[in-house]
Amino acid sequence: MSTLPVIGITMGDPAGVGPEIILKSLNHEEVYGQCQPFVIGDAKILDRAQAYVNTNLEIVKITDMDNLKTEFGKVHVLDLDLVPADLPIGQVSAEAGHAAFEFLRTAIELANEKKIDAICTAPLNKEALHKGGHLYPGHTEILAELTNTEDFSMMLSAPNLKVIHVTTHVGILDAVKMINPDRVYKVIQLADETLKKAGYTNPKIAVCGINPHAGENGLFGYGEEEEKVIPAVEKAQQEGIDVVGPLPADTLFFRTVRGDFDIVVAMYHDQGHGPVKVLGLDAGVNITVGLPIIRTSVDHGTAFDIAGKGIADEKSLQEAIRQGIELAPKRA
Repeated sequence: MSTLPVIGITMGDPAGVGPEIILKSLNHEEVYGQCQPFVIGDAKILDRAQAYVNTNLEIVKITDMDNLKTEFGKVHVLDLDLVPADLPIGQVSAEAGHAAFEFLRTAIELANEKKIDAICTAPLNKEALHKGGHLYPGHTEILAELTNTEDFSMMLSAPNLKVIHVTTHVGILDAVKMINPDRVYKVIQLADETLKKAGYTNPKIAVCGINPHAGENGLFGYGEEEEKVIPAVEKAQQEGIDVVGPLPADTLFFRTVRGDFDIVVAMYHDQGHGPVKVLGLDAGVNITVGLPIIRTSVDHGTAFDIAGKGIADEKSLQEAIRQGIELAPKRA
């Protein structure tokens, strides 16, 4: 029996670029020397995608995880068969949104049962997800609910920059209301624990302010830093965590890329996502931390505008697979 980690790759929205970036990623032979990859999705949609990504891989349907034997040249698919063969490419649909949810739900079940070592997700479309009857903001919230996880966060990882979020998929006014010392402290803890598990001896953590210039001693805002952020930083410092802040976001990300810090705690979605995506959409990986299972993901969307054209770049998915392998528990 192979000791390589088993990585379940969910197809995401089958009308998006997920099928093609999966095929492109699994067309790299070195992947099979590092893990046992298989797809949770729809075999006929993968087969259809071969026509526009110019691959000639054998699509192998599997019905369970027993005796899985992966090899280069064959793409093993746990085929849920949830969408029609003529599903329109690049369009929002309830069928595709429901399928994306079921692909992920199945992967979570397999991970909970220890049948797979990590989940790697291709992108889903939030509008399609909602049309399909699943009213979640995104992957992260589904994962948290189906694993009964209360303390979790989204971490983005790119070369020279890691960012973990206090809030994510909410409007800016709601985000400011949701930020509180307890939540900030828990995210600092998650950052520290996650990096220590990844091999950092004493991670250097920097916390963003909420307002411009981190409030500049009350000059900007209404004392949010003093009320919501500073107590959390001080509590973490008292426990021996190497953390500083709140610091002005406009210079903090530059300093982190330079090497001053190992990870940034961002207060809201765009504060953290913007700097990572400036480094390149093909470089970033989304990791959900705090879960009892390993989950990594591409850091881009379904790209309906280019779906079916065969030009979607697979580098982010390749990096997500690589990080899933690194984080996955080792098999005996």
